Amino acid sequence: QVQLVESGGGLVQAGGSLRLTCAASAPTFSNYAMGWFRQAPGKEREFVSAISWSGGSTNYADFVKGRFTISRDNAKNTVYLQMNSLKPEDAAVYYCAASLRIGGPKEEYKYNYWGQGTQVTVSS
Repeated sequence: QVQLVESGGGLVQAGGSLRLTCAASAPTFSNYAMGWFRQAPGKEREFVSAISWSGGSTNYADFVKGRFTISRDNAKNTVYLQMNSLKPEDAAVYYCAASLRIGGPKEEYKYNYWGQGTQVTVSS
């Protein structure tokens, strides 16, 4: 069983930055690819970014390319999402997820464990 706890969300002005952190309780954290998804009110959850177990491969949704950066520290069982140049449309609950699949999957069904989410609010 893997438990994931997100933190770092909050209120930020448009153009600002936040760094989300996902702490995992997993003795074999480095076995998992990790992903970030988000869900805005009234919308379906969508893929944001993912990183392979080694950190050598990353995926990004087109709408965050060049603004968000995913990284991980396997020694700390932690994955990060650095979010820059935030826009009001980035406001959502952001979820961290762990996958046993190879690479950094974009599909929700490929993820085995999910965190509870952290709220990101962007004011215009």
